[in-house]
Amino acid sequence: MSSDMTNSPRPKSPDSVDQDQFLTILSREEAMARFDAALFPRALPSEQRRLADAQGCVLAQDIVAPIDVPPFDRSNVDGFAVRAADLSKAGEAAPVRVMLNDEVIACGTAPLRPVLSGTATSIATGGPLPRGADAVVMVEHTNPAGAGAIEIRRAASPGQFVSYAGSDIARGETLLRAGTMIGSREIGMCAACGISEVLVTRRPQVAVLSTGDELVQPGTPLRPAEIYDTNGAIVTAAVNENGGEAMFLGAVADDEEALEAAMRKALATCDMLVLSGGTSKGAGDVSHRIIARLGKPGIIAHGVALKPGKPLCLAVCDGKPVIILPGFPTSAMFTFHDMIVPVLRRMAGLPPRSDAKVTAKVPVRIASELGRTEFVMISLVEGADGLIAYPSGKGSGAITSFAQADGFLKIDALADQLPAGSEAEVTLFTPHVRVPDLVIVGSHCIGLDLVAAPLARAGLMVRSIAVGSLGGLAAARRGECDFAPIHLFDEATESYNAPFLMAGLELVPGWRRMQGIVFRAGDARFEGLDAQAAVRAALADAACIMVNRNQGAGTRILIDRLLGEARPDGYWNQPRSHNAVAAAVAQHRADWGMTIAPVAHAAGLGFIPLAEEHYDFALVTARKQRPAVQAFLQALASEESRAALEGAGFRPA
Repeated sequence: MSSDMTNSPRPKSPDSVDQDQFLTILSREEAMARFDAALFPRALPSEQRRLADAQGCVLAQDIVAPIDVPPFDRSNVDGFAVRAADLSKAGEAAPVRVMLNDEVIACGTAPLRPVLSGTATSIATGGPLPRGADAVVMVEHTNPAGAGAIEIRRAASPGQFVSYAGSDIARGETLLRAGTMIGSREIGMCAACGISEVLVTRRPQVAVLSTGDELVQPGTPLRPAEIYDTNGAIVTAAVNENGGEAMFLGAVADDEEALEAAMRKALATCDMLVLSGGTSKGAGDVSHRIIARLGKPGIIAHGVALKPGKPLCLAVCDGKPVIILPGFPTSAMFTFHDMIVPVLRRMAGLPPRSDAKVTAKVPVRIASELGRTEFVMISLVEGADGLIAYPSGKGSGAITSFAQADGFLKIDALADQLPAGSEAEVTLFTPHVRVPDLVIVGSHCIGLDLVAAPLARAGLMVRSIAVGSLGGLAAARRGECDFAPIHLFDEATESYNAPFLMAGLELVPGWRRMQGIVFRAGDARFEGLDAQAAVRAALADAACIMVNRNQGAGTRILIDRLLGEARPDGYWNQPRSHNAVAAAVAQHRADWGMTIAPVAHAAGLGFIPLAEEHYDFALVTARKQRPAVQAFLQALASEESRAALEGAGFRPA
């Protein structure tokens, strides 16, 4: 039938009295379930594409970061690289005078001279931090003080205006998940890691045919009783909007032989066939009869309890979906978007569609600068009473702040903060954003990616937000996550994690990570020693610089126990990740530090085992029966995950 005919039935011909009736009318849910069961699971064809040609495609496999980003500790401002300890008493009334080293560190310039006590080195935004420096002061907070010297009017804290190696992207972490649509943000993340090609899901080739004697294409003069083919243009555009690559093959008259030839040709070259018209029972409607000859199993549903859209016909012919939409454009597009788009997007590797704006609660206070409208990137999770919007905390220089966020919220220029607990309207970056099925908030580990991989393959969306062990426990207490990964050592009981749980949380054992001293292979101060002896050797050498970890990290507790009261050079250099520690040692900015074995080995560094750290999960008991939580627990206990963890250098609990 025509794409745009009215509901008026065609006059019955003498041989149409015994025409077939509709098959059993199915509910929408039953029709969709049968259609899905006949099509899935199925392998999605993939192809390798240059990064520049991948925009709009969908990743066919996870992308793991091959390097740290940034690859070195770098300055966030134009100013001077200093030792924070030199400026502890600096102020407007009591500036501190330091001597300038005779080099200027610009972007792309490797530092040659260390920053010794009482000295500073001029450094540009993005310049690599020299050895000995642990902070940067802005040029605005300094004054010239004679030849080769400056006065600094403000104190500096360790890490001030420094982006540590791996603070944006850590080598070995899953950068992008399979199923992610590649846009400019994702291209930027890949480019930052030096990735030039990606494996993407090939877009499904979808043949679009219109049927009806009365149809003509736009641009052709109409003759009596003819109408323009509206559905062909609408369906073609809708296919392209939802991950397919449409091939419009024109309109075919209600001639069974011609239509069958066109349908066979389309199925020979395409992955899906969509027709409009020809689903009701008029004498001229032949499409549904042809389907039975095109392949098994054939018609899945012919007649669905939808309004509009009852005449919809769903079929599968030798693994390829064949859809015959109703002729009315409204009915055609309603059924296409409701019933076909989910299948098309799944074949294209795309997530389901979503709305463009949502309201969410912000769990933490967000400070803002008065006088400037601020846009804050956020990630969405499901809380006990609705959506929770977690702000990104990686800073303005972080690619992932923009690329991995679901959207943004706005803080007015007249406000100096957005209080914790505020309701905010979140503008989504894409209408296809989906609230995650499983939320993990706490300490990050690349082992998480290995355990979560089966969930992602099963279609579950997992969101991991790294806020540290204590931040994760706070989120769990507020009911904002399912699991909080923690690795906290309690000195009183000399045990990990269990002493930190509170009511409503239970401990799920995860895996063990070997912590130890990391150093450059061949360094005679450390080779062949155990951890305690290595630290004693380091403390005995005044020229031996360490790199520490941030307060609150489980690693920091181990370091402080080894050092006792000692505070060697580099103690106040406190990056927030294992990767940053390894980078500092590998790049000769420090001589030793503490990290986990997988990170040390990936960086090609020497490693002295010290203690096996327990990386476990605080489970929110009230969320234990959620399907995604059970799926994660099953994945954690599976032989596949255990083997993957062991292969990466971890020991499953």
